[in-house]
Amino acid sequence: MFCSGCGQALAQGQPVCPQCGRPAAATTAPPPLVPNLAFEVATYANRVRALSTVWFIYGGLSLLLGIVGLAFANSFLNGNGFWMRGPWPHGNFPLGPGFGSAILHFAWIMVILRSGLAFAAGWGLMERAPWGRVVAIVAAFLSLLKIPFGTALAIWTLVTLLGYRNTTLYDQL
Repeated sequence: MFCSGCGQALAQGQPVCPQCGRPAAATTAPPPLVPNLAFEVATYANRVRALSTVWFIYGGLSLLLGIVGLAFANSFLNGNGFWMRGPWPHGNFPLGPGFGSAILHFAWIMVILRSGLAFAAGWGLMERAPWGRVVAIVAAFLSLLKIPFGTALAIWTLVTLLGYRNTTLYDQL
């Protein structure tokens, strides 16, 4: 502790400065950090819970629509079935016979990874894990170009989880 007048070092509990005679400032209890912090944390917890639920729904829809879409793509590209004939019958692709199946395998992997990332983001936010916030932010950036639902969810996630105030509130959870 130092004197506010001359800067002389003061001993703990010393009432006046020995050099200039100025009284030492009385120490008071610090004010509470943030008024209504419990209310803000509870409100933020509800927003994070709603966000995690929507990530679960988005992951389920991505998986379901990916499975249906890839089943149709497989039928179309390989010429299977009587009702769907693609431009290359029986998988005779111009770039080789295995080209279509390689594309479909890559698409299956991408659908599973995207859905898995959405489920992981939902789970991490639901459990309020420190890694859940990071996974949700990464999933949001990867979903920005999934117009319209992925973009809306990504913007909602970034607004809810980024920023100093939101980071502090998430840490309080």
